[in-house]
Amino acid sequence: MQEVIEVLVDESAIVAAAHALRDESVAMLSALVKHPSLLGHEKSAQSFMAERFGELGLQVDEFEIDEEKLKAHPGYSPSIVSYDGRTNVVGIHRPSGRFKGNSLIFNGHIDVVPTGAEVLWEGSPFSGRVEGDRVYGRGASDMKAGIIAYTMAFKALKSIGLEPASPVYFQSVIEEECTGNGALACLVAGYRADAAVITEPISENGIMTCQMGVLWLAIEVLGKPVHASVAQTGVGAIDFTHYLFGELKKLEDRWNAPSARYRSFAHHDHPVNFNLGKINGGEWASSVPSACRADVRIGFYPDMKVGKVKAEVEAVLAAAYEAHPAHAALSYKIVYEGFQADGCHVPDDAPIVVAIAKAHRDIVGKEATSTSFTGTTDAKFFNLYGETPAICYGPSGGANIHGIDEWVSIDSMMQTVAVLAVFMARWCGVNRLG
Repeated sequence: MQEVIEVLVDESAIVAAAHALRDESVAMLSALVKHPSLLGHEKSAQSFMAERFGELGLQVDEFEIDEEKLKAHPGYSPSIVSYDGRTNVVGIHRPSGRFKGNSLIFNGHIDVVPTGAEVLWEGSPFSGRVEGDRVYGRGASDMKAGIIAYTMAFKALKSIGLEPASPVYFQSVIEEECTGNGALACLVAGYRADAAVITEPISENGIMTCQMGVLWLAIEVLGKPVHASVAQTGVGAIDFTHYLFGELKKLEDRWNAPSARYRSFAHHDHPVNFNLGKINGGEWASSVPSACRADVRIGFYPDMKVGKVKAEVEAVLAAAYEAHPAHAALSYKIVYEGFQADGCHVPDDAPIVVAIAKAHRDIVGKEATSTSFTGTTDAKFFNLYGETPAICYGPSGGANIHGIDEWVSIDSMMQTVAVLAVFMARWCGVNRLG
């Protein structure tokens, strides 16, 4: 048996090294935000991250998603656009010295949601401008600051001559915002560790341990078009679409009832949300519309499963259709695209939760609390299918995620860099470089 040599670590030096990277971190985040990594257009941002990982001495694995392999996996969600030319990027650290401690995955998504009406933004949505403690731009908070945070946490250790003594995988993935198939592809590719940290901006002083399931679906309606002068003799597809969604909202109300709630959401204001996120219908102002499509997002509790949710939704829509007095002149169908994601829950006493909470308390001086998220993140894949306990912990100072003039706090990002660097040293152990 080889002698194990313990490396004494001055954690105050790690914290100082993290904060010394402030200017570089801000510059890197601003540059990354300027890459408009919308759905299907993530390539330039991923190339940027591949270069940064390479500069840190990480082995870079950049690979396209093989959708055929994913389709056989229970975590797969139906894709929206082709995966041709779209890659995940993983920076791989393998210790040059002794292996000890626990292995770790850091995960973050490079994709961002649409900007909305750009006229509402102050400047370009992808400006990456810096004002005081804030970096502005789509994706600044959700979640490019988190990617910068885990990257710079590794650099902070290296800058004082340390390396994690266990394997660490830094994943920059696509499609978290609509399917999660990017993170799933990493799982299918064989990436596993003793735990995973997704650096999502969940809540101040919070560690996300529980999240909802999310289902996306589209309702496609055909109506009875007539001239607007005799509109009362037709049946408008848009009106009927709104009617169907209104009936779905009654199911939302039932799931939000206190007696129906999952325990982690017992005291939440409004945990279940059905969102009519997009609607497209009609052909002419003087014609009763013949067709309409509505894209809907449905949240559901961790103790429910996608199959059960689909069955309840389909039953509500079928009953609503039959109850409509003009249903004989109407038709509808349901199309499943995007998220078909179950929820998950990590126990508060799981080692990864305890370790992150202690690092947060020691560095920030405040208790970190376990929180429940009414949305979904890529944590589900690690927890449900990867035998890798996963939580979310990232820069939480910011605002307007998925909204206008999104921004993230630089102080919050640098605090996260410091916490993650100390946590990584503790969780993985460290070796001296050189």
